[in-house]
Amino acid sequence: MRNTNTNATPIILVPGFWLGAWAWDEVAATLRADGHDVTALTLPGLDSLEADRSSITLSDHVDAICEAVQAAARPAVVAVHSGAGAAGYAASDRIPELIAAMVYVDSGPATAALDASFEGVESPLNWEELSAEENLDGLSEQQLETFRQRAVPEPGGVLRQPPELTNDARLDVPTTAIATGFTSDQYKDAIAEGQTWLGGFAELRSVTWVDLPTSHWPMWSRPQELAAIIGDVARAVAAR
Repeated sequence: MRNTNTNATPIILVPGFWLGAWAWDEVAATLRADGHDVTALTLPGLDSLEADRSSITLSDHVDAICEAVQAAARPAVVAVHSGAGAAGYAASDRIPELIAAMVYVDSGPATAALDASFEGVESPLNWEELSAEENLDGLSEQQLETFRQRAVPEPGGVLRQPPELTNDARLDVPTTAIATGFTSDQYKDAIAEGQTWLGGFAELRSVTWVDLPTSHWPMWSRPQELAAIIGDVARAVAAR
């Protein structure tokens, strides 16, 4: 769903693995109430449990992001969460002139495949593994249960395919990194170690770090604060 306020900088919200546009509902509503033009995406293969994910690749997710940006009235702010960072960074490579700013929400501009050795058709949510690895601070039991019930397997091709990065113009796209599940200092340490899922941060020319201590899913645990940060980015773009 989109707010058609043509005077506002468009904001495209892209959910991470296993999620659809619904994951952004509270953030999107807050942004729209504040006058922003917002589009929340459900990426290919994530619309239902019954969807055919066998042939979906990272390129399909990049295409979906680019199509949403191209449909906007003017250059857009693209906010990507978690595993969507790879597709978001590739989209900024393909159409940098149409992306006014990137926002990585506990995410990163990946420069390599997220899991090149993954062999399955799809990767379902493994709650035991995820809850042992990720920060769940501030999430209610109801939110966690909703996540488990609504989660859709991630297409395996999305994990295997590396992002196509050939256009250096992407390096000049203003970027905000919102650190939630880990601190910005921890992120910077991982970047220095050469973690490829964060690889773009080492090459981007304008990165602003924002710490928002909370879960890996701040759209649920701190939606008002997350919306405020994304809204501030959009307002800064409009003021240029």
